Amino acid sequence: MTSLTGIEHFFRNNGGWPDPELSRTLSGPTAADRQRNAVGEQARSLSRLIECEIIPRLLVAHAGEPQAVVPAEPDATITQAEVEAFAPLALHVEADELLQYVEGLVARGVSFETLLVDLLAPAARHLGELWDDDRCDFVDVTMGLWRLQEVVHELSGCPAKTVHGDQHVRRALFASLEGDQHSFGTVVIDEMFCANGWITDRLNEATTEDLLRHVRQDAFDLIGLTITCDCHIAPLPSIVRAVRASSRNPRICVMVGGRVFAQNADLAAAVGADGTAPDARVAVRVAGALVDAVAREAVSAMTG
Repeated sequence: MTSLTGIEHFFRNNGGWPDPELSRTLSGPTAADRQRNAVGEQARSLSRLIECEIIPRLLVAHAGEPQAVVPAEPDATITQAEVEAFAPLALHVEADELLQYVEGLVARGVSFETLLVDLLAPAARHLGELWDDDRCDFVDVTMGLWRLQEVVHELSGCPAKTVHGDQHVRRALFASLEGDQHSFGTVVIDEMFCANGWITDRLNEATTEDLLRHVRQDAFDLIGLTITCDCHIAPLPSIVRAVRASSRNPRICVMVGGRVFAQNADLAAAVGADGTAPDARVAVRVAGALVDAVAREAVSAMTG
């Protein structure tokens, strides 16, 4: 487990932390605006540093490590009290302490799927709410999400799938869009699909060109876009159309998710997507049904 001290050292060497002297050096009638803009730019840089540098390095460092398999009891669940106790810990303790808490739940028989959907995802949403309500600053939220991502990685293990003969293993690309600085939801979705036998790729803060390059290169059965901010809704229809037009797989399915669609599922059809889901567990089922339906249509078209 990489320590927070090491991460902090990396950030400081790369100029990633917001300047603590900023509020004391800005003055005048536009000081608040200047401070917000400056901190916002540093925050965006910090988020990109975490998601584009730190987390990929962690994944590479841990790749191939053996994963313990603990049989889960079907009725082992997460209580609301456990979520409420766990979420604040992400802001205050090291990632290895969070992992110890979660390993206690694993020992009780809670499944990986239940941990993702009923504990870790709600904890991430709680951090987002703290940020929205100005009860927590960007650095605290970002480090909390990093710790949660470390827990997800330590619990998971997504070995490369071997395809035999004509066997088709479903492939999916998951992405948060450019400007969506926190992408923990994308991590949860990716891990859930991987645990259910899909081969997955993941992009953080993807530009349209990033998406188009990936769907041109590989024949994905599904692309899943995570949107957490209303500001990304307007360009989404054109992004979806471009993905379909550029995809190596002309029958690619498009799903959208995130807080915006959880609040209004009808938006999925409005932006041109094939479907959405309220959580990662349901998303796996919806995606499977969509891909199966497309396959049946393809067979029908060929057989006439």
